[in-house]
Amino acid sequence: MNDASPASRRVRVRAPELVGKGGWINTGGKELSLADLRGSIAIVDFWTFCCVNCLHVLDELRELEEKHRDTVVIIGVHSPKFVHEAEHQSVVDAVERYEVHHPVLDDPELATWKQYAVRAWPTLVVIDPEGYVVAQHAGEGHAHAIEKLVEELEAEHAAKGTLRRGDGPYVPPEPVATDLRFPGKALVLENGHFLVSDSTRHQLVELAADGETVVRRIGSGERGFGRDSFSEPQGLALLPDGKVIVADTVNHALRTYDPVSGAIETVAGTGRQWWQGSPASGPALEVDLSSPWDVAWWADRVWIAMAGVHQLWTYDPATGTVEAAAGTTNEGLVDGPAAEAWFAQPSGLAAAGDRLWVADSETSSLRYVERDARDGAEPDGDRFVVRTAVGTGLFDFGHRDGAAGQALLQHPLGVTALPDGSVAVSDTYNHALRRYTPPTHEGATGEVTTLATDLREPSDAVLVGEDIVVVESARHRLTRLRLPDEAVRVEAVAHRTQRAATEVAPGALRLDIVFTAPTGQKLDTRYGPSTRLLVSATPPELLADGGGAGSDLSRELVLADGVTEGVLHVSAMAASCDDDPANEYPACHVHQQDWGVPVRVTEAGTPRLGLVLAGLDA
Repeated sequence: MNDASPASRRVRVRAPELVGKGGWINTGGKELSLADLRGSIAIVDFWTFCCVNCLHVLDELRELEEKHRDTVVIIGVHSPKFVHEAEHQSVVDAVERYEVHHPVLDDPELATWKQYAVRAWPTLVVIDPEGYVVAQHAGEGHAHAIEKLVEELEAEHAAKGTLRRGDGPYVPPEPVATDLRFPGKALVLENGHFLVSDSTRHQLVELAADGETVVRRIGSGERGFGRDSFSEPQGLALLPDGKVIVADTVNHALRTYDPVSGAIETVAGTGRQWWQGSPASGPALEVDLSSPWDVAWWADRVWIAMAGVHQLWTYDPATGTVEAAAGTTNEGLVDGPAAEAWFAQPSGLAAAGDRLWVADSETSSLRYVERDARDGAEPDGDRFVVRTAVGTGLFDFGHRDGAAGQALLQHPLGVTALPDGSVAVSDTYNHALRRYTPPTHEGATGEVTTLATDLREPSDAVLVGEDIVVVESARHRLTRLRLPDEAVRVEAVAHRTQRAATEVAPGALRLDIVFTAPTGQKLDTRYGPSTRLLVSATPPELLADGGGAGSDLSRELVLADGVTEGVLHVSAMAASCDDDPANEYPACHVHQQDWGVPVRVTEAGTPRLGLVLAGLDA
């Protein structure tokens, strides 16, 4: 007899214990174990707070968390990429900053990450009420699939008598009274006041010229997309007409605020997140955006740091249109013509004459856009090129001054153009304000120095006369500094990501992306292939064959002789739709994830690399 019930098809693996040296957050001081979760459906969310995709997943899970609060317990396991993210207080801050309303295990040494064989941020693991792993999902877009699985597990374990209903172990922290709470960006208004995006409180706040006295609050303070509400706003820029354009980050929209009338208007975005395959240009109010983090007026339009898809977009108020302007959506550091460049969560912008400076946070780099002066490029046209001033890639970071070619930053979120042509960088995870001075002659590399330390997660800075006012995000305030004549001396440190490299065999390497469509769905092949796989490597010489784009989720790679380590960059997407022949327009969902997998080539290494997009790797 062929039993096709969901329970009979489901592979169950005993879940490893949840352990982390940093301890538990949001539990009222109680240590949790898997035994404490027995009877509930547990969703373990492996995340790190630098990762915009992880923040997307936090938002995806909010509705499910509320709807199934008596049967589902979400457990965050914070697994750091950057050294700063391994500091316990930084994790505590991030849990409040992003309104995480469930228990979080601080796992600075990646102990639980390793036990669950996780390879990517974010990864979701579903554990049934009896303590077995029944599904794993990497990346974004899985909330609908998990919802279906939760409903199946509720019915199955209610029938077995193994489902326990009731309140979970979440204990909210005591609220703290401050005028600002994790502010993001700031600008100086024409009246000399400051306008600050008070991100965690979902408001804009106007402060007097002293940077402390609250003049007014803009927005209801409730997360939302209504006429008077924002959702974690970040970037701000003055437009030529005197209005302020706002990157309304979690609403995936651009809004304008009129300081004179107080009016708030949506000018770009639909409130929905952009996914692969969606239009990347068109009428601004009809095109989806993805976590716009900063905005700047440059080259007669608004430039948008579209952190959620690793691109720069533009919004033209004159035509009411948006379009992708730089970046491919692949995550990494690649310079060149704008359409071919790679970014990694661009989060800060500053216009300075013929350059647009970019703080590219996940590559810990300072980059810039300028008009393309190559032969054949129109001198007054809209062809742009991307270049890197400081930084080398996704996995190298630290605090090192000196020649720009060897200097290091750590996840910068802000950049500010200075009057002498240099650039101040809000070097967020180094708690520092850094300066990049461009080269004075052909062939020079430029210089990086440190202007100030002992800041707390600086995320932006603005000039006021001879002073620079820094947004100290994790101290919930603006801090005024006099621009120093001499740099601060800082002992150099360099880091690489803590993630252990996967040992792979030399020569042929089988790459398998594991994807199982959710119950009641199938791959959508009505208009061609419903899957996409893109593979590249750092250094590029690591791959002798198998790179590039294709539609199959399995591929034979060939590793080159003589290259012993590197990073495989893998991007996978799958679209599944409701499997109902009677429905002409079935609901469809996109699942996608980017992996950066550090590898080391050894004779004893594995000949196969399996990456789970959705399902379990047999």
